[in-house]
Amino acid sequence: MDIYTAQLRYSGPDRLDITVKGQDPFGKYFAPTWPMVRGLKNKTLSEEDYTKRYHELLMAVGPAIWSALAIRLKTAGSITLVCYCSSGAFCHRLILADVMEKMGLGEYKGERKL
Repeated sequence: MDIYTAQLRYSGPDRLDITVKGQDPFGKYFAPTWPMVRGLKNKTLSEEDYTKRYHELLMAVGPAIWSALAIRLKTAGSITLVCYCSSGAFCHRLILADVMEKMGLGEYKGERKL
């Protein structure tokens, strides 16, 4: 199974919006919190601390949600994690893709071209 990342405007069928503003109820499980987003934007939270907090958030996601993500990925054959960040910038979608790959859910194939 293939894991991709992209900016929010990607609209393919395998799109999963993981933004704090997102309306995807499933994607909300993988979205950062508002304090994390604001802290990074305001430079009151370092990338290292953000990454630590995001990993903690992902560790709190229940096994049923991770199983549902695995099923969704297996059924579709791919998933594209989307958010607002620019391509190549520090971003939680890259952290999540890395975690998913380490969990054996799929292989990260990179950023989708828009």
